[in-house]
Parts: sequence; C-alpha cells; structure tokens
Amino acid sequence: MKSTNKNLFPIFEDIIQRKDKENLLNQNSKVIWLTGMSGSGKTTIAKGLEKYLFSKGIINQILDGDNIRVGLNKNLSFSESDRTENIRRIAEVSKLFLNSGVVTINCFVSPLKKMRQLAKDIIGKEDFIEVYINASLETCKQRDVKGLYKKALNGKIKNFTGISSNYEAPEQADLELITNEKSFNESIEELSKFVLPKIKK
Repeated sequence: MKSTNKNLFPIFEDIIQRKDKENLLNQNSKVIWLTGMSGSGKTTIAKGLEKYLFSKGIINQILDGDNIRVGLNKNLSFSESDRTENIRRIAEVSKLFLNSGVVTINCFVSPLKKMRQLAKDIIGKEDFIEVYINASLETCKQRDVKGLYKKALNGKIKNFTGISSNYEAPEQADLELITNEKSFNESIEELSKFVLPKIKK
C-alpha cells in the first residue's frame, strides 16, 4: 500500500505480517460486523460470542458503538456524514486488528447499505462477515433498555434510526438472526457455530 502523500512513508511491508501473527495465535482473523437497529440485540449477542470464542482459545475484541463514541469518535454527531465517518474510522481500526491476527466483533447500527459497503471495501470482502441482527421496530421499542426510543419519539433525539432516520436492511447478509423469533442464547449459539469454522485453524 503506497501513500499518495509524498511526505508519508508507510512501513506495512516491513513489519511482521498477518499470516505470521495468525499462525502464532493459531487462528484466522476476521471482522464479524453485526448490524441492526438499536434494541435488536447486537451488543448482547456480541458479548455472548466473545465469551464463546474466548472459551475456545480465540483472541477477539469487541468494538461497540457506544464505547467508540465516548472515546475515539466522541467528536462525531449522528448526521449522515458523521455516521459515515464513524463507520470509516471503525473499519480502519478493525483492519488494524485484522492484521494483528485478532478476530474483531463489531456492533454498529450502520444503517445505510453504502456505509456497510464502505466498511467491507476497507476491510476486504473475504474478511468481512456481515451479520444482520433483525428485530421488528415494535420489538425494539418494547425492549428500549436505554430509553432511546422514548426520547426519540418525544423529539429529544434527532436522526434516530427507525424513528427519524432510515435503516436499510441488508439484502445478502452472511447470516441473519431474527431475535424476536428466538432467544438471545439461541442466536448466540447459531452465530458461534457459524463463525467458528471460519476462524479456527
């Protein structure tokens, strides 16, 4: 990878390569991208997957939307342009973990198809596992564990996905988990069985 800026000199080819780190960790690194509306169960399922993979000796890292927005991306709003930048930064961070041999579990609403495509383009389609955490808007409203839907419906939160901002569901996700039809434990088990063969050497 060469920089277009003549004053930058990336050293990507001079450092220990991903395959060597994967061999050391005895795993194949991937980015597991969980997308879905607030309240669909992304974070709950991600935490369950994290524990399962750890029990199997897989080194992994969760990147969660709220965690990222109080740190790395705390300067970004929820406008479409800032949401796109949020996803771009996360994809770049995910690629760093990927090249370190670490499995990354991402929990981001990432509401628009073009945002998820941007992430896939940065990470690489062969390493990007898109998982659609599908729950109806009514189910998400009923859960509303953070009280966000109530605030959005009262006009206290602008650009809130599902209320005042659109969510474009994936048409060809690698896996779809419909969480208003099965328990979170069932969803975690299904996801775990799906991803383990892809990352276990």
